[in-house]
Amino acid sequence: MALKTKPLAQGGGTLRRNLGLWAIVGLGLGYMTPTVVFDTFGMVARDTNNVVPAAYLVALVVMVFTAISYGKIAGAIPSAGSAYTYVRESIHPNLGFMVGWTSLIDYVLLPMVNCLIVKSYLEAMFPDIPAWIWVVLYCILVTSIIYMTMRGTSNLNVILLIFSIIVMVVFVVLVVAQLMRGDGAATILSVGAFLHDDVTFTAVLTGATIVCFSFIGFDAVTMYAEEAKDPKVMPKAILLTVLIGGGIFLVSSYVSQLRFPDWNEFAPGGDMQFVEDSTLPIIGDLVGGNVFMAVLTAAGFCATLASGLASHASVSRMLLVMGRNNVLPQKAFGYINPRTHTPTFNIVLVGAISLLAIPFTLELIAAWINYGALIAFTFVNISVIAWFAIRKGRRKTPADIFNFIVMPTIGMLLTGLLWVNLHQDALIGGLTWTAIGFVYLLVITRGFRRKVAAFDENQAVTGFNKVVKVPVDES
Repeated sequence: MALKTKPLAQGGGTLRRNLGLWAIVGLGLGYMTPTVVFDTFGMVARDTNNVVPAAYLVALVVMVFTAISYGKIAGAIPSAGSAYTYVRESIHPNLGFMVGWTSLIDYVLLPMVNCLIVKSYLEAMFPDIPAWIWVVLYCILVTSIIYMTMRGTSNLNVILLIFSIIVMVVFVVLVVAQLMRGDGAATILSVGAFLHDDVTFTAVLTGATIVCFSFIGFDAVTMYAEEAKDPKVMPKAILLTVLIGGGIFLVSSYVSQLRFPDWNEFAPGGDMQFVEDSTLPIIGDLVGGNVFMAVLTAAGFCATLASGLASHASVSRMLLVMGRNNVLPQKAFGYINPRTHTPTFNIVLVGAISLLAIPFTLELIAAWINYGALIAFTFVNISVIAWFAIRKGRRKTPADIFNFIVMPTIGMLLTGLLWVNLHQDALIGGLTWTAIGFVYLLVITRGFRRKVAAFDENQAVTGFNKVVKVPVDES
């Protein structure tokens, strides 16, 4: 009996099981974009009263519990999937639809976040050029690339990731040297970066709701379940991605907090715009002058552009699946250009939505994204309870109770704690989007009398999709 790859869609394209543990971890880290720690540093320092590492530590603890739940459910449902898939399979298709619909806000807005970050970089380097020009040029560039081809390359991702991490290591070395000569806090060991008299737990939670945005992407490694050499490595890959990514964020934010103990350094003349947009160029300039600012900005630009291409392609693809299954109007959303073999309507639509980045701040868009992400994370923890403890009856031994009830319950409560501390505008906008999704669900199911159509991002729609391994008897 041998394994043969069976194509799922027209075109006959297939993907092989050729990704090892560290290749998958590398893809996850690249999707997380490590340099984002510098982009949001100013706003988090302001909201936490200068204890950014504490916010990352809280977020890391929450993400570890959620990563463990992702690992468990990904092992039980090994097909490439998402929170939507796990809720659909473990609880109910309608609830799965609602989780997927809510998570769709992440997909739609993530390209806009990358656009905002790139705008901040270029605005800092070319202050005389109006910021809206960079938004327009970036949207045209990314939309044009995805318009021609949606195929990505993990090799490019690895190159960009290595470059970004090398620059971040250089940053840490420079900052440590400056701390030892008396700059900033004038020490490399201080609990003040995590706790001081003017810090409240509520403020730290507020910061944690912002920085959990930095972790978005660790769950993306579940998309490679069908390409892993051994599917059993998926739980370990998910946890390693969170731990390594969290370690990078903690170290970077710790030395940054010591170097910049007061967030007001990022707001010359009291201008909050410098804090609400990316502070990466400012940090680079203050640490190493114009040259290092250019290097750090280049690292951030490369990582952000790679993430922008991936997120733009992902949401275009999900909209295509929704169109193919008549969740959205098929004629427009389900259309594939016969010349470019890409969903051109969806790609242009996402590019047009990204243009809305012009009047928004990074802080607000990140908060809206966190709304959808935290909903997904919460329901992944619930899915573990539903699948193992309820469906499979694994609740009779102390070990099963701990693994499949206690652990995911803690993860669920922790993600829920962050969710209720989200920015008020994010809660209003997110709940409105969720309400629209519920009304839409009523319409397409005719009052829950029909089965809801699927719209998994990993469902096959073109010749370049995930594949199912089916046993073929060659005897």
